Amino acid sequence: MEMLDEKKIKELMKEALVEVLEDRKEVLYGILSEAIEDVALVHAIREGEATGTVSKKEILDILEGRP
Repeated sequence: MEMLDEKKIKELMKEALVEVLEDRKEVLYGILSEAIEDVALVHAIREGEATGTVSKKEILDILEGRP
């Protein structure tokens, strides 16, 4: 039995990864979407922590379209 060299192992791993990604695109899309949403949420939280507070009434007015 012949030993596989590192280059051949890397090539086989790349081929396997590409095949999985091609067959399971929706899984990859879901993982990436959640990661992007998590990053955006972290940024929003940090931005919110750096700003002043507003009252509940102000938020409800905005949500209900009142000036």
